[in-house]
Amino acid sequence: MLKWAGWIITLCGTAHTIGALTVQKAARHAGTWFSGGLWSEDLADMSAAGSAYWLSLASFGIPLILVGLTVLWLDRRGITPPAFIAWTLTGWTVVDAVVLPFTPWPLFALACALLLIGIRRARRGDPVPRGAGLPQA
Repeated sequence: MLKWAGWIITLCGTAHTIGALTVQKAARHAGTWFSGGLWSEDLADMSAAGSAYWLSLASFGIPLILVGLTVLWLDRRGITPPAFIAWTLTGWTVVDAVVLPFTPWPLFALACALLLIGIRRARRGDPVPRGAGLPQA
């Protein structure tokens, strides 16, 4: 369950970032981004380049990739991810579902459910992570 959750979270972050850069054509503003064109940008009155930057590179996509890969990394080492990660992502998903109901939030809700169930099962079966520095018998 943890592995599936990690892959879904990674997929969602990757799809958002790559989709914003390609399908939404945010990457066409890269010249403006890297030439200092956003340095005096007013967030209340964003340019197309500023909006494209916040949709792609400055969005939640890259942090989601890192969270998903961290869940996978922990799972490969037999370490149960902390529940606060799952609960935070679940709260974020609920807000997303209310604010933007026509997004792929159900897929992310599935990842959150798998993560929560996986964490619960892992804690029931193995309360101490492998390699936690305890002497081996």
